[in-house]
Amino acid sequence: MIDFSNGSVFKLSAVHPQEIGPAVAPLMIQGEQIVACFKAVRDFVVFTNKRLIAVNVQGMTGKKRDFTSLPYSKVQAFSVETAGTFDLDAELDLWFSGLGKVRLEFKGNADIRSLGQMIATYVL
Repeated sequence: MIDFSNGSVFKLSAVHPQEIGPAVAPLMIQGEQIVACFKAVRDFVVFTNKRLIAVNVQGMTGKKRDFTSLPYSKVQAFSVETAGTFDLDAELDLWFSGLGKVRLEFKGNADIRSLGQMIATYVL
């Protein structure tokens, strides 16, 4: 499982779903759709209409991957922090029952408000 307490792993930038969608397509269930995708250097995160899928790419070749599925139904609370003048990163904190806090850090150009609204739609 990904170490979510290490925020430096997750300096995420928005990417087009066609770029990384095929990697998670075999995991998706009927009716599940990709809503947003974000990528770090190797790792990436996919938000669907049902869950958050975090992918940790491992090994030198990157063929080994750890897929962590975090369903929105297990979110107890969430927090959105927008980027500022000097702090250029935005953050999304999610508290999952049984797992604890998951923090994702996004580069300042990410539309974190829209992401927060999307999370609220599926959680509330």
